[in-house]
Amino acid sequence: MAEVVTDVLAQVRQWQEAGRGVALATVVGTWGSSPCQAGSHLAVSDDSAFVGSVSGGCIEGAVVTEALQVIADGRPRQLEFGVTDEMAWSIGLACGGKVQIYVERVE
Repeated sequence: MAEVVTDVLAQVRQWQEAGRGVALATVVGTWGSSPCQAGSHLAVSDDSAFVGSVSGGCIEGAVVTEALQVIADGRPRQLEFGVTDEMAWSIGLACGGKVQIYVERVE
C-alpha cells in the first residue's frame, strides 16, 4: 500500500503546484467486508480529476462529489457508507460491510 499512497500524495503535490484546489479522502474505519482498508486514499482536484481509491463503484462517485464540495467550502466531512436490505444495490456496500471516510481540503 505504501507505493499507492506515495503515488496519490505525489499527485496531490503536482495539483497544488499547478494551483489546483485539492481534497483528500481517507478511509478511517471499516467493518465487515470492505474493498479498501483503513488508510487508503482518494485525492480529488477541483476539475474533478481523481487518483487512488477508497472503495469503488457508487461510493467512489459519492466521495468525489463530496470532495468537490469540501474544496469549495473548506469544511471537512466524515462520510459513512454501508448496506441495508433496502439499499443493497444503491449507494452502499453490497458485500455487507461498512466504511467511514474522512474528506478534507489540502492546503
